[in-house]
Amino acid sequence: MTVDGQRRGFFWDVQAGRVAPPPAAVTLGWELIAVDPEQGTIEVGFTAGEQFLNPAGVVQGGFLAAMLDDTLGPALVATLPEGQFAPTLDLHVQFLRPARPGRLVGRGRIVQRGREVCFLAGELIDPDGRPVAVATATARIMTMPPNRS
Repeated sequence: MTVDGQRRGFFWDVQAGRVAPPPAAVTLGWELIAVDPEQGTIEVGFTAGEQFLNPAGVVQGGFLAAMLDDTLGPALVATLPEGQFAPTLDLHVQFLRPARPGRLVGRGRIVQRGREVCFLAGELIDPDGRPVAVATATARIMTMPPNRS
C-alpha cells in the first residue's frame, strides 16, 4: 500500500495528483476534508450548483444519491491496496429534507468489512449542520484486471 513512504492505490494516487480524479467527482465538486483509513471514515465536501436543481428549486435527489455514493465508496477505497477497487452493489438513500444549492458535507464510514463484501453508511449535511439525506450501501472488493497494452 505504500511505495517510497507514499500510500498507493487509486484513491491515494488521485489525492497526490498522480492520476486525474473521476469526472463524476469533478462534476459534484468533490473535495476531501478528512480521511482515516484505520477507522474506515471519511469526510468530503461537495458543491451543489444551480445546474443540480429540480423544478422546485432544490437539489434533485439523484445528485444527492450520487454525492452519498461518492462519500461511502471512498471510505472503503481509501483502505484498499493498489490494484483493488470496490464497486457499489446496492445503495439505499433516504431523503430527509430539501437541500439548497451550495456546500454539502458527506460523512461516511465502513460499518462492517468482509474479505469481499462490505457494508457502508453515511449522511449528507447542509451548511446548518442538518442531515439532508442518509444512505447505506453494499460494496464488493475486487481486483482490477491487468492492463493490456
